[in-house]
Amino acid sequence: MSPRPHFLVLTFPLQGHIAPALRLARHLLAVAPDTLVTFSIPDAAHRRMFDEEQDGGGGDDGRLELLPFSDGTQSGYVPGGDAAALSAYMASFHSSGRRSVGELVDALAARGRPVSCVVYTLLLPWAADVARDRGVPSALYWIQPVAVLAIYYHYFHGYAGIVDEHRRDQSFVLELPGLPPLPVGDLPSFLIEASDPSDFFHSIFTTFRDLFDTLDREIPKATVLINVFQELEEATLPAVGAYDVVPIGPVLPSGDEAALFKQDDSKYMEWLDTKPAGSVVYVAFGSLTVMAKGQLDELLPGLEESGRPYLCVVRKDNKAVLEDDEAAVAAGHRNGMVVEWCDQVRVLSHPAVGCFVTHCGWNSVLESIACGVPMVGVPRMSEQQMNARLVEREWRVGARAEVDGGGVLRAAELRRRVEEVMGSEGEGEAAAEVRRTAAAWKRTVEEALGKGGSSDRNLTAFVESARSGSRK
Repeated sequence: MSPRPHFLVLTFPLQGHIAPALRLARHLLAVAPDTLVTFSIPDAAHRRMFDEEQDGGGGDDGRLELLPFSDGTQSGYVPGGDAAALSAYMASFHSSGRRSVGELVDALAARGRPVSCVVYTLLLPWAADVARDRGVPSALYWIQPVAVLAIYYHYFHGYAGIVDEHRRDQSFVLELPGLPPLPVGDLPSFLIEASDPSDFFHSIFTTFRDLFDTLDREIPKATVLINVFQELEEATLPAVGAYDVVPIGPVLPSGDEAALFKQDDSKYMEWLDTKPAGSVVYVAFGSLTVMAKGQLDELLPGLEESGRPYLCVVRKDNKAVLEDDEAAVAAGHRNGMVVEWCDQVRVLSHPAVGCFVTHCGWNSVLESIACGVPMVGVPRMSEQQMNARLVEREWRVGARAEVDGGGVLRAAELRRRVEEVMGSEGEGEAAAEVRRTAAAWKRTVEEALGKGGSSDRNLTAFVESARSGSRK
C-alpha cells in the first residue's frame, strides 16, 4: 500500500502570504482522501487567526493540523518600526524559524505522521535546507506571476549589474531572456530600491537572494508550484526553464477563511444585492498597502462624482490616513459604503460588481480574473507594478491609473480610469472589449480548475509524486 502523502505547508505571517498558503493546504486535501496536511505559521499570527479550540486541529477528520512554529518573538513583527527593526525581525525569523520547523518535522515523524514534502512560500529559503537535512523533498510555492519569477531569476543569474546601473532611470528598457522588453520602473521594487543596503526593505532583498541560492542547490529537482493557471502565462513558462515550474492556480478559497483581519458583518453583501448587475465599483488596496496621506480626500469624492455605487475598504490600521482624512471617512456616502474589511472573493463573485480598483497584489489580481471583473490598477510596491502592466498590456482586463508625486490617486484620474473599463450604457467599445476579455479569462479559469483541466492535472500529479517520493 502506498504511503499517505503528508505536506507541511509553511508561510510568512502576512495576510497576502497566509491566504494562498492556507488555500493550497485545503486544495491538497481535496486531491486525494488520504492526504495529510500540517499548516504552520509563526506563533503570534497563529494565535491571532485560530482560537484555542482549533489549536492543533483544523478539521477535515484530522487530516489538517494547525501547528505554529517560533520566529523567536512573542508578538511577531510590529509594523511602524525602522529598517533596523525589520532587519532584526528577519534575522530572528530565519534563525528561530529554521530551528523550530526542524523540531516540528522531527516531532511529526516521532508520532507516526512523517512529512513527505515541505511546501514553503517566498520568504522562507531555509525551509528547503530543513527538508534536505532530513531527506524530505521540498517545493517553493511562488505566489506571484511567472513573469516576476523570471525577472528575479535573471536578476540573480547575470543581470544584476545592468539593472543596478539603470535603477534610477525608470524608463530604461531592459531585455531579459524569455520576456518582452520591460522598463526598469515596472520591475519589482525589492530589486530596484531594496538592493541598496540603506533601504528599509534591504533584508527582504537579501532573503530573495537567499531563496534563489536555495533553489539553485536543488537543481535538477528544484520544484516551484506557482499560483497561476498555465494558459495565462504559457509563453513565459520557458523563461524559468532551470526549475520545474508547476502552475496549479488560481488557488481560490473553498469555504470560509481564517484571516489576520476580521471582516465587517455581511451587510455589505445585502447592500450589493440591491444594486444592478455590473454597476458597483469595488475598491480595496490589500492587507499591507498604506494609503498616502490625503488619499481619501480624493478617493471618496472621486467615487461619489462618478455617479456609480461603490464599496470601499479602508483598513483601521491605516492610522495616518484615518487621522488626516477623518472628515472624508465620516462624511455621508450617498452612493457608496465604506467597510474595514470584507470577504473579497464573495464580493468579486457578486454580479453587481463591475470594476475592481486594486493595488494589484497578486491574490487580488488572480481573484479578479477568476471572477471576470475588470480592474483599475493602482500599484504601490513589490511586484505590483509588473502585475498592473500584465493586467493592462498582456491580458487586456484593465487599465493602470497614474498617481501624483505624493503617491495620491487623484479624483479625476480615478473617474477617468473607471470609465475606461466600465464605460457608459450603449457607449465605450474599449470598455466592452475589456469586459468580454475578462469574461473569457473567467471561463478559462473554470476549465483549468475543472476535472482534467491544466491546474487540476498538475496539482494531482504533484500529490502523487509526494506519495511515491519521486519528483521530475
